[in-house]
Amino acid sequence: MIISSTPSSDGYRMPAEWEKQHGCIMVWPSRPGSWPFGAIPARKAFKQIIDILSQYEKVYLAAGKDCIDDARMQFADKDNVVIFPCETDDAWARDIGPTFVVDREQNVRAVNWEFNAWGGTYNGLYTSWDKDNAFAKYFADKFGYDIYDAAPFVLEGGSIHSDGEGTVLVTESCLLSRGRNPALSRDEIAELLCKYLGARKVIWLPRGIYMDETDEHVDNVCSFVAPAKVVLAWPSDENDPQYELSKACLYVLNSEVDAKGRPFVVHKLPIPDKPILVCEEDLLGYEFEDGEDVREVGDRLAASYVNFYVGNNVVLYPAFGGDNKESDERAGRILRECFPDRKICSVFARDILAGGGNIHCITQQIPLGKD
Repeated sequence: MIISSTPSSDGYRMPAEWEKQHGCIMVWPSRPGSWPFGAIPARKAFKQIIDILSQYEKVYLAAGKDCIDDARMQFADKDNVVIFPCETDDAWARDIGPTFVVDREQNVRAVNWEFNAWGGTYNGLYTSWDKDNAFAKYFADKFGYDIYDAAPFVLEGGSIHSDGEGTVLVTESCLLSRGRNPALSRDEIAELLCKYLGARKVIWLPRGIYMDETDEHVDNVCSFVAPAKVVLAWPSDENDPQYELSKACLYVLNSEVDAKGRPFVVHKLPIPDKPILVCEEDLLGYEFEDGEDVREVGDRLAASYVNFYVGNNVVLYPAFGGDNKESDERAGRILRECFPDRKICSVFARDILAGGGNIHCITQQIPLGKD
């Protein structure tokens, strides 16, 4: 059922990711322009994530008709993986799935945003996104969640982070981009975020990760790890183009307080020591459609350890191996300090990164309801 009011007026809020969850939404990858070599390498990484997550919470896995048989075969022995048919344009569940909100009695409702492939006709990454845009409402209806419809307000789940206590993190580069909501001012956007997320304050970080084709989603550069505590992507090399972007974000975090008036504690989380670039082998596996954003040899991929997922009693973070083995390990140590009560698991995620995002981008949490 579509609800005509707003979450804030009904006493609902977007919980923090570390709060108790019912499950997680994912989509089995298949798009040839995102996932090279028939998505086989990507599915291996997706499967590892699902195998781990399903030990702690239910996983709802959408799959189109071209890949649902493969999904069912891969998870035939997993009772905690619910596979359902649904056609999507791609597999970025964070951005196309509903955002969930809860009230004090732990009733759970969904929020639908307008999705336009990260920029629509201005700078979107593909030309047709109708199936992705319909996914949030479809999921809510299929699994029995009442939904608030924020459309035509354009937003993606990866462009917001909530501490569950009234504070939301966003980036100016994304939310103020011309491809999202050009008719709205910064204050109007903040007002809508507060209405639909039950928040009281929006922290505007200036930039995200260098070369992030989502216009620099916040979930790739900065994430809450506890109330008033964040991790911020930070390069070890001051000559790296990411350095000035992260430095600008740090300035804001050091200058701001959260919705409860608390200053932020910032943990610097490294980016991979060696930039990860598109190689010739990658290009052999892609099949791009007309109008779709394409990759070229030497393009820098937006690799970041901040793109982790916090589940029930577990944190899954991306690892890249090779020349980045040491930074993989440093990131893991920092995350263990930030989440001492959870198991910290790394997943080799180069084949997810090849699609343009990472672990947080392909997952969308569902809070635990009172039932």
